[in-house]
Amino acid sequence: MKNQEIVYVVSDSVGETAELMVKAVAAQFNGGEVEIKHISYVEDVKDLNNVITAAKYSNSIIAYTLVVPSLKQYLDDGAREEGVIAIDLMNPLMEAFSQKFRKEPVRQPKLIRQMDENYFRRVEAVEFAVKNDDGQDVRGLSRADIVLIGVSRTSKTPLSMYLAHKRFKVANVPLVPEITPPDELFDIPKNKCVGLVITPDKLNEIRKERLKNLGLTAQANYANLNRILEELEYAEKIMKRIGCPIINVSNKAVEETADLILAMLKKRGVIFHD
Repeated sequence: MKNQEIVYVVSDSVGETAELMVKAVAAQFNGGEVEIKHISYVEDVKDLNNVITAAKYSNSIIAYTLVVPSLKQYLDDGAREEGVIAIDLMNPLMEAFSQKFRKEPVRQPKLIRQMDENYFRRVEAVEFAVKNDDGQDVRGLSRADIVLIGVSRTSKTPLSMYLAHKRFKVANVPLVPEITPPDELFDIPKNKCVGLVITPDKLNEIRKERLKNLGLTAQANYANLNRILEELEYAEKIMKRIGCPIINVSNKAVEETADLILAMLKKRGVIFHD
């Protein structure tokens, strides 16, 4: 009876990368009938001694992704002494990176897991921003990291999306004189709310261009200067009632305003993630 073919996947993280590579190679040999055994989160040489011994007395290969130099060297030396095949799946490519791009790896385990977590946090934040755009779901105000308020065309939506890509959950609420703001807006901590204002002339210019793009007359009430003054006055009253910081977005890029928001809220004691 043929001995079971085994590959020990050794990693200082989960070992997903090594497992995928082993499966890809195994698929080239009669359908990939190979047993994969995981030795994950390796932190000391005791774990390596055990896998070297196990591989020595079985029909096995060790495939590993170890970025800590001392552990890699110990496994290489130990496997060589015991006549065990140990394949480094990561270091050759890291060396190529170093030589070609003139950079040195940090050699820190679990970094890809951190990158995955950041990715999913970003996706969650973007979904939150879409769901809580333009006051669509007032229930989200209490769960938001940042709440933006202001009249129409003060960059609330693009700011929300930009900050979401930095992994912040952002909700925004339009301030319109005829619509009473939701009660939830006055219940959230004022240090995570930001009011956005703009000069009347600039807002008038932006709204006229918006109407033009929509094929509507520039004389519509939306772009009327008196109406704009009324809206801005009403918005500032709400902002003062809340007691939130206020940023004038006139002639500011979204990135510039976002940096101001983060700096302002950090100074006010809001703790943000790295």
